[in-house]
Amino acid sequence: MKPFLLLASRAEDDAADDEYGAFLRFADLSPDQLHRIRMEAGPTPPPDLDRYSGILVGGSPFNSSDDPSTKSDVQRRVEAELAALLDDVVARDFPFLGACYGIGTLGLHQGGVVDQTYAEVVGAVPITLTAAGRDDPLLAGLSPQFNAFVGHKEACSVLPPDATLLGSSPSCPVQIFRVGRNMYATQFHPELDLPGLLTRLAVYDRHGYYPPGEAETVLAEVRRSRVTEPPQILRNFVIRYARD
Repeated sequence: MKPFLLLASRAEDDAADDEYGAFLRFADLSPDQLHRIRMEAGPTPPPDLDRYSGILVGGSPFNSSDDPSTKSDVQRRVEAELAALLDDVVARDFPFLGACYGIGTLGLHQGGVVDQTYAEVVGAVPITLTAAGRDDPLLAGLSPQFNAFVGHKEACSVLPPDATLLGSSPSCPVQIFRVGRNMYATQFHPELDLPGLLTRLAVYDRHGYYPPGEAETVLAEVRRSRVTEPPQILRNFVIRYARD
């Protein structure tokens, strides 16, 4: 099988390694089947798509909608490299699944609007699939409504014109969409379970993902949450697109 490629951009080793481990575990891949590139670490040459079965994009502390004057040189470089990659991905309708940060990159690339209108604090939210979502093979086996972990400062407020909406939550209308036949983006994190979310809360405490002083409230709430179905999306992606 050709490996999959995970494009990551978390500078914090604890969060980056935990994310990679989660993608490996929930996608049922071995390290030789999931190559990782940490884009924040240095310039990333365009990957040869013919070497891979598909591309995964993890979350990021970067926000696509940040004021350009506030973006670091690293963020601007990562955004430019992802945009150039998406030119090729979209032209080929190449298998792509972007989680959280991925919805901003693919959404903007395809003409959507990404801003802070529908930010969600860290926690579990109910995702309701659309009719198209219930019929989409990437979401096979999931309930029409399921819980997923979120935590984001920006979201896609206007769907790209050629995208198909697959799922929404009460506080964020665009939770998952598809472009073409094979390119997907989720606002929620399909790779997150409770231990993974607790790791990220420890790493990104006071990074603005919940109001100041509410860390204990957020922790108590997520510990009560039952989130079990989203990892099926990663397994479905691998099963559908793995190729020799």
